[in-house]
Amino acid sequence: MEKIFNNTQNAFELKSNGELDRAYFLFKMIANPGLVKVGTKVTNLALRFNLPVEGIIRKTIFDQFCGGVSETDCLKVVDLMYTKGVSSVLDYSVEGKAEETQFDATLEMTLRTIDFAKERKAIPYAVFKPTGVGRIELYEKVGLKQNLSDLETAEWKRTVARFEKICKTAFEKDVMLLIDAEESWMQDAADDLCEEMMRQYNKQKAIIYNTAQFYRWDRLEYLKKLHVKAKAEGFHIGMKVVRGAYMEKENLRAQERGYKSPICVSKQATDENYDAGVKYMMDNLDCMALFAGTHNEDSAYSLMQMMQSYNLDKTDNRIWFGQLYGMSDNMSYNLSKHGYNIAKYLPFGPVKEVVPYLIRRAEENTSVAGQTTRELNLIVTERNRRRNN
Repeated sequence: MEKIFNNTQNAFELKSNGELDRAYFLFKMIANPGLVKVGTKVTNLALRFNLPVEGIIRKTIFDQFCGGVSETDCLKVVDLMYTKGVSSVLDYSVEGKAEETQFDATLEMTLRTIDFAKERKAIPYAVFKPTGVGRIELYEKVGLKQNLSDLETAEWKRTVARFEKICKTAFEKDVMLLIDAEESWMQDAADDLCEEMMRQYNKQKAIIYNTAQFYRWDRLEYLKKLHVKAKAEGFHIGMKVVRGAYMEKENLRAQERGYKSPICVSKQATDENYDAGVKYMMDNLDCMALFAGTHNEDSAYSLMQMMQSYNLDKTDNRIWFGQLYGMSDNMSYNLSKHGYNIAKYLPFGPVKEVVPYLIRRAEENTSVAGQTTRELNLIVTERNRRRNN
């Protein structure tokens, strides 16, 4: 398999020298865990006391990892990336809400992004988080089969109604829909809802996609059991496969509460689990569709090799690669250059409201071994290439 991800000219063709310098500065900061911790505390304090820091956030980390403050504000980025064949997934990244009015607002925003996707070839998917439309504590209780009070029962019905409205709209408008995975203790209830939506709307092809976080050692077995149901009941499985985003929180909670961690014992075990999940789906493409969310070059090469060995067209709509905006441009733009389906998650929302997402991005880059170093090395390579040309 030809190694394509080192071509920095393709990777950063859309970035000006100034944007490259900003990216270098940010990843240099993120490479320092202590600096990330201090920066997180300072940012949260500044926002809590309404200090005028939004402009600074917007011009630095926000513009690196987000597409804009609204769906229309993202269009400039969407259109620019699509000139190089890189599609977008508009991701309303307002997190940690717990009020019914906020859940209703997320519902309406998600429906708007489905409309956007319907109208634009550059946006092949819509996406939402289960906790964007309902309380995490409620998902947990439902997943544990605990009794709900009358008020909680009514609240859960509203959560399910939001979930169903989004999925039904995506089906009616023929827009593929990614449903993100979150913490393991709320995921059983979300999985059940996703399965029911697949059962209803994936009869002809995959429209509704659940997400499997393969840093969880149980996800391959979950996928296999879902496959048995899909074959028996005649529906297609849509699945976004990722490694995962809540590892430290998951391990800490398991330790504090005295149960076995749902996270694989090592990075290598996670990598093997992820690759096994992708292989299983590729072996069953007759009723599955895969969105491979990965920043791991080896995993991407492995999938490319499988596509080649199975004689699959690079533009087969059942197979998409995905990365986050602001990261791994060397993968995204080189995959596109070589004809593969590739979409960037493009987070958006009011600057203040998106800060929790941005903090997670910074912490993830700090904790994932080699991620920030790789980004920095690629940027340095491209800056040197430009200086020498």
